[in-house]
Order: sequence, then C-alpha cells, then structure tokens
Amino acid sequence: MSALLLALAATVGLYVLVYRLCVRGARCTSQTTVHGKTVIVTGGNTGIGKTTAIDLARRGARVILACRSKERAEAAVREIIQESGNNQVVYMQLDLASLKSVRSFAETFLKQEARLDLLINNAGVYLDGRTEDGLQMMFAVNHLGHFLLTNLLLERLKACAPSRVVNLSSVAHNWGKIDFDCLNTHKALRIGTYLGGVFMIYSDSKLCNVLFTHELAKRLQGTGVTCYSLHPGSIKTELLRNSSTLFKVLTKPITALFVKDPVTGAQTTLHCALQESIEPLSGQYFTNCAPMKVKPKARDDAVAKKLWEVSEKFCGLA
Repeated sequence: MSALLLALAATVGLYVLVYRLCVRGARCTSQTTVHGKTVIVTGGNTGIGKTTAIDLARRGARVILACRSKERAEAAVREIIQESGNNQVVYMQLDLASLKSVRSFAETFLKQEARLDLLINNAGVYLDGRTEDGLQMMFAVNHLGHFLLTNLLLERLKACAPSRVVNLSSVAHNWGKIDFDCLNTHKALRIGTYLGGVFMIYSDSKLCNVLFTHELAKRLQGTGVTCYSLHPGSIKTELLRNSSTLFKVLTKPITALFVKDPVTGAQTTLHCALQESIEPLSGQYFTNCAPMKVKPKARDDAVAKKLWEVSEKFCGLA
C-alpha cells in the first residue's frame, strides 16, 4: 500500500510541476493602455483571438475583428463590448483562404480607418485541402494570407509608428521544413496522405510564420514598426474542430490535464503587443512571455528571403 501511495504522490507531484511549467505559463504584466489606438485581430471571434480582443478593448483600443463568418463575428462583437464596456469593437469580413478577400479587406480598412497601431495575425487552421486560388489550405491561411495582409497594411503601420505586428506561430515549427520545389510545382508545402501528413504541413506553415517574422524585422529596420512571432502554448481552442471524432476522443484526456485555456494562451500575444521596451527584440520568437532562441532553420537568412520572394510571387506583389 505504501508503494502505491508513493507512486500516486509522485504522479501528482509530476503533474503539478508540468502544470506550473507548461500549462499555467507566464502572465503579461504590462499595464499599458491603448486609448486612441486601432488594432486588427484576425480570427478574433473565438479562442485566443477573442480573449486578446477583450483584453485590448478593456485597455481602450478600437478593435477590428477580421473574420470569415459574419454571424459568429457579430456575436463575438456583442460579447466583447459587454465584457469590456468598450463599444469601439467592429467586424470586418476577411477570408484568409482567398487572396481576393484579403485585398478587399485591406482596401475597405484603409478607406474607413485612419489608424493602425497593432496587427495581430492570430487566425489559423488545421485542415488539409485547397483554396479557391489553388493553394494548399494551411499554406494559404496560416502564412500567405497574413503575408499579403501585412504587406498591404505596412504603410499605415509605418504612418502610425511606433506600431507592431504579432504573428502567432507554434512550437510545431520545430518539425517543419520549407520545400521550395514543392511550393513552386504544387502550390503546397508538401504533398501526400501518409500518417501524420496534416500535422507536418501544419508544422511547415508555422515555420513559415517564424521565417516571415525574421525577414519582416530586417525590412522594417528604422521604420518604427516592430514584429514578433510566438508560441501561445497548447490551447483549448477550435483549431482542431475539423479533426476526426476518434482523434478528439483519444486526445481528450490529455487536453483536459495539460492544455491551457484561451485566457492563459493569450498572455504571450498580449506581451508581444504591449510590453514596453521590447523593440530591440524585433523579429524574435517568444514563448511564455519571453524570447526564446530558435533552431538555425528558423532564422536562416537565405531561406527567409527566398520564402518572402516566393510569397510575393503567389500574392502578385512581385
């Protein structure tokens, strides 16, 4: 019996340690208010995005929810206004799977809004398939749509400097790679239906986020615009809503014990958006509200530059 109790105590102790290190995570300590500032949050109608939008609205920002679903976004607007007491929260239609929609959003925003102080590229999908432009879905939504959006809004960000771009990536970028031959031939990060293929494509897209941020920081030097990529943690959001029922059942015990809620998951986003004096860290990757050194492949100047050029070509910017 004593051995059983000892094993139980050790298990509980291990869980508490893992919870403190990996689940609870660090908190954004910035007291910065953003009255008079305008923020765009892509995918701001759910999960980390909505939690981020609520916090920024509480701090006084004008918050633009850039989302695909009108119905869900308008419901989120009402909820955020109620939660924050700030009625400067609006919805603008944006479908990151459509380059035409990205351009339309940017055109509408630039006509209707005088400022842009924070661009939070939060939206993402975990879903195989193709877009209307013939692009692999996760490449298009997780990287290319945000790449085009950021470029179309850069002049407004520069005009409102100091301003910031925050790109949500993932620890999964460590398993990613960029296959330029596959991109040029198939408009895809990789192809195949092998076991784990969807996760590997997701990882590739998250590596794109880190490399995009790395190159963007170099191009923004001296402009007053800074940028950061980040891992929010493993979060209870709707990212995996398109996964199979079997996958959801098998992973439910893990997510119940070890996965962060959206409030905890939004802390590193808020840190990168608000924390004072992190401008010298532009281009870096953050986790748990602190910069973290990435592997050489995630800070490779040549690969980052080539990804930028390929992305320009796909978007028609070149």
